[in-house]
Amino acid sequence: MLKRKTLFPILALIMLLSVFVTACGGTNNASSNKPTETTEATTAPSTEPTTAPEASAAEMRSYETTKGTVQIPVKPQRIITDYYGGELLSVGANVVGVEPSTFDNPFLKDLLTNTQDVGAPVNAEKVLELTPDLIVVMYDDNYDALSKIAPTIHIPYGTATNIYETVKLFGDIVGVPDKAEQFIADFEKKAAEGREKLKGVVNENDTFGIYELTDKGELWTFGNNAGRGGQALYNALKLKMPTKNSNDNQTLQLSMELLPEYAADYMFLTTYDPDKKGDKLKELKESPVWNGLDAAKNDHLFYNDFDTYYRYDPIAITAQIDLFVDMILERNGKK
Repeated sequence: MLKRKTLFPILALIMLLSVFVTACGGTNNASSNKPTETTEATTAPSTEPTTAPEASAAEMRSYETTKGTVQIPVKPQRIITDYYGGELLSVGANVVGVEPSTFDNPFLKDLLTNTQDVGAPVNAEKVLELTPDLIVVMYDDNYDALSKIAPTIHIPYGTATNIYETVKLFGDIVGVPDKAEQFIADFEKKAAEGREKLKGVVNENDTFGIYELTDKGELWTFGNNAGRGGQALYNALKLKMPTKNSNDNQTLQLSMELLPEYAADYMFLTTYDPDKKGDKLKELKESPVWNGLDAAKNDHLFYNDFDTYYRYDPIAITAQIDLFVDMILERNGKK
């Protein structure tokens, strides 16, 4: 048994060691907490998907629609749409979902690499998976279901009547009016360049017509705002319509008997033939009426790809300017 005299120094030593170990342990814990906290702060957001509640925490604003006032993000980050993919992309929006035919648009393919097909009409379950903070639709088939997932804007077809109104509209929706202004400036520059290239190549009185043949054999002519290149041809390049046509009739069905009255010096034809049968186009090309037109005699008939010229979003319209200019120059031996 240890004597009291011997025991006291030993107890003192034990107490001293205990204080020393506690102090060291406290220091280690404090220094190790910093990396732990930093790691949690860095990794936590990546483990939780973006959801509608997070989106609602963003700054919001009121937006007037055909369905009433909708609260939308000031700067939406993840947008889903049906038929407004090109309009949104023209102002730099992050489009995460579109309807399937958008992927056939040759002017948008490179911009849709991270975009998913959400069906037509838009599938609410697919939309929910993509966690949008804004939905923009042309058709309101399932508006109620979509509006429960994220703020939803219904913009009926024909709301904007030209590229200027369209770009400004979507620049406002996305909260980037400066990008809208820049897009319009670039469009106007390209249009001016196109008009300059055509000077001295086409006569100022030459007329230019846009036509479409359907798989049912129907023949249509188009104005300046019904796709098929009208905005590029008439608004940007400022080329003349056939005398009897006008923008009052954006679409007009023609019989073969009436076709000569609506014919033009330069005629651009697209063919809607989803099954690629080709029979109706073959019939048209063999028609005496078609072959008797001045455009046919002067080699000014152009047979254009449907998917390329059907498109009427701002990106497509801008690209179509060069396509029309190049066709006209080449046919006149200037390329």
